[in-house]
Amino acid sequence: MPAKTLFVVTHTEAVHHVEHLVGGWYDTVLTEAGRCAAKKIAAHLKAQIGDRDVELYSSDLLRASQTAEPTAHALGVKIALMPDLREMHYGVAEGRPQEWLRARQTPPPDDNRLDHRGNIEKAETRREFATRIYRAMDAIMAQPSAVKIVITHGFVPTFIVAAWVGMPLESTGYIDLRVSPGSITHLSEDEFWRSRTVVALGSTGHLE
Repeated sequence: MPAKTLFVVTHTEAVHHVEHLVGGWYDTVLTEAGRCAAKKIAAHLKAQIGDRDVELYSSDLLRASQTAEPTAHALGVKIALMPDLREMHYGVAEGRPQEWLRARQTPPPDDNRLDHRGNIEKAETRREFATRIYRAMDAIMAQPSAVKIVITHGFVPTFIVAAWVGMPLESTGYIDLRVSPGSITHLSEDEFWRSRTVVALGSTGHLE
């Protein structure tokens, strides 16, 4: 029997996806396809969790909180909004075409991958981003429920998994676990050994 279970959901399709705009903290709503996928996520999580006590956390950006709403309704719980669960901040690139960002970004040097801003003014560094995701995980895991759901953004699950397995923040310079919109990452801690497992990374079978 798991001592702790964490479902990490990547928000579903949003307007900035179909318009090919930089997301980050740029606040767009779900598309019709995104709203449909959010309902499928809710049905899947309800089937997985049943009547167990559960806590539901979400980024406070609209595309995440809108993804969370059907799950909150299905499970009869409130959504705890957490700004720390936002996507990486892309500074002056936010809301601009993806091509604008690609034309200007520069790769980080290997001797300091955590403090590079990618040549984008006001962009968040990986260290700043990882620090707030680790902080969010500390706050979430300190709460009493054994089952937790986190609704967030595409790059965030990488650092949730890193925090889950106890990876030192200083070692997160290279890690990048790719997940798709509407995917679910299932994390579990066993009751006896307290070993932490990535049961499924970025699963999308529930969307079919």
